[in-house]
Amino acid sequence: MAETQKTSQKITLAKGLNMGLRKAMEDDPKVLLMGEDVGKLGGVFRITDGLQKDFGEDRVIDSPLAESGIVGTAVGLALRGYRPVVEIQFDGFVYPAYDQIVCQVAKIQFRSQGKLKMPMVIRIPFGGGIGAVEHHSESPEAQFAHTPGLKVVACSNPVDGYWMIQQAIACDDPVIFLEPKRQYHADKAELDESATPGPLFSSRVVRSGTDATVLAYGPTVKSAMAAAEAAATEGKSLEVIDLRTLSPLDMAPVYDSVRRTGRAVVAHEAHVNLGMGAEIASRITEECFYSLEAPVLRVGAFDTPYPPSRIEEDYLPDLDRILDAVDRSLAF
Repeated sequence: MAETQKTSQKITLAKGLNMGLRKAMEDDPKVLLMGEDVGKLGGVFRITDGLQKDFGEDRVIDSPLAESGIVGTAVGLALRGYRPVVEIQFDGFVYPAYDQIVCQVAKIQFRSQGKLKMPMVIRIPFGGGIGAVEHHSESPEAQFAHTPGLKVVACSNPVDGYWMIQQAIACDDPVIFLEPKRQYHADKAELDESATPGPLFSSRVVRSGTDATVLAYGPTVKSAMAAAEAAATEGKSLEVIDLRTLSPLDMAPVYDSVRRTGRAVVAHEAHVNLGMGAEIASRITEECFYSLEAPVLRVGAFDTPYPPSRIEEDYLPDLDRILDAVDRSLAF
C-alpha cells in the first residue's frame, strides 16, 4: 500500500511565509518578489531563502537600497498585470517610499474609477523585541491604516503567515502586510496545507473567556495569550481576539465579545497616542456603550522614539502591563 502523503508539519512563522510565497509563485507566474537582499541572501530574516535559486533572478529580484525605487517599480509592474511582492527590510525604512505608497499605490484605483488595479503586497517586518535600535523596531501600522485605499493586515502565527500571504497576493487591492519580526523564529505550529483558511480580512477569537476581552494583533497576540493564562490562575477568564486585519477592521466578533464580557483592553506595540487602540476603543464605545462596565483601556508603548536595546523590554507592553489594565478594568 502506498504511503499517504503527509500534508501537515510543524513550522515557524518564517517558514510559513517562505512556503506561502513559494506556493503563490508556483500558482501564478505573474507573482514577482523584489527588495533589498531578498534574492541571493534570502532576506535579512531569511524569509525568501531559496526562492531566487528555484525561480530565477527575473522573479526574485535583488534591488538597490532605495525603497522609493522599489515601490515605484512595483507600481509599474502592477499596472502591467504583474503581482509584485516587495519587501521593506525593516519597518523604519519604509518612509522613503511613503510618498509612493500614499500618493500612488493607495490612489490609482480610485483615480482611474476602478479601471486600473493595483495588486501589490508590501511586506514590512514590524515591532520590537530583537534588540535593535530605532528604524529597525518601529510600529507604523496606524499611518497606513489611516490611508484610504490601502488594506493592512498583521499575521501573528505560522499558520496565518502561510495562508495570509497567499491571500494578500491574490487580492486585487494593495495590501500592507505586517510581520512581527520577533515571532519569525520563535514558535512552531502545526500547518495542514489541505485545510481551508478563513477570510483574509477577518478577526478571530483565539481564546474564549467571560470576564474581559483583550484585543491584540501581530506581536502582542502572544503577550495577550500569556496574560490570559496567568489571569486564569487567579480565577479570571479573559477572551482574546486576534484582530488580524487593521484596515478594514472586522469589528463584529469584537462587538459580540464585548457585549458578553462588558470590558475591553486593546494592546499593541505602537505608542498609545493616536494608535490603532484609539480607533478600536472609539468604535467599541459607539456600538457597545450600554454593555460596557468600564472604559475601554489601551496598552502600548510610551510616546517616545524607540529606545536603546538595553531598555527595550521596559518600553514595550508585556504580560504585566496587560494584566494591570485588566485589573483596572475589573475594578470599575
